[in-house]
Amino acid sequence: MQNAENSVDPAEVAKFEAMAAEWWDPNGKFKPLHMLNPCRLDYINAQIAAEFDRDLTVARPFAGLRLLDIGCGGGLLSEPMARLGAEVVGADAAGGNIPVAQLHAEQAGLAIDYRHTTAEALADAGEQFDIVLNMEVIEHVADPQAFMVTCQRLLRPGGLLICSTINRNAKSYMMAIVGAEQVMRWLPRGTHEWQKFITPDELAVMIANAGLQQVDKKGFVFNPLGWSWAISARDLSVNYVTASIKPGG
Repeated sequence: MQNAENSVDPAEVAKFEAMAAEWWDPNGKFKPLHMLNPCRLDYINAQIAAEFDRDLTVARPFAGLRLLDIGCGGGLLSEPMARLGAEVVGADAAGGNIPVAQLHAEQAGLAIDYRHTTAEALADAGEQFDIVLNMEVIEHVADPQAFMVTCQRLLRPGGLLICSTINRNAKSYMMAIVGAEQVMRWLPRGTHEWQKFITPDELAVMIANAGLQQVDKKGFVFNPLGWSWAISARDLSVNYVTASIKPGG
């Protein structure tokens, strides 16, 4: 049995807890996530629909599916998933995020099970899900490989893991560190640590070592001229996302 706290980095948790009150301000410290969110949702929805044979044109297409949003923050992904019918558990190691998320969901009339807890604690308790969202989290944990194993434990056989992170190269340093933190000041300095970024090849190894089968990967590409994000099948140079299946379903 793994230690329930083995992937949590207290310094990383503290960074996001300090920004908790700004989660739902589209022009605040989480502006980059608000801008990226439609792109993330398009990818997540398409992968869930394909894996579980759901029709996105109907109301509540994800009804009957249990979903975990790890590092849920203020609920930017949990709320859309709940609106689509999923039974959502939102977990965050930063306790300050939970009341923000709970209040916003209550105001929106959404029933979401938000918990101040870790992925490891949920896995140790035997919790399992059809879908696990691990979005922009793995680059902030102390032990990425152990964290990926925890994600695998949280999935039911046949379950779907969607994991996004940031590539590690010169371009990602310029875009995510210099551009987003120092020039645009979208995020406080020090939000990201370049050496913790993970290349697609490294992530693929972690996924395989955790006993998962990667079935898709795409890039999220920012267009500074259109001030918008798009999904790319080829450009994984900075932000990217993967979909993986737990065998046996």
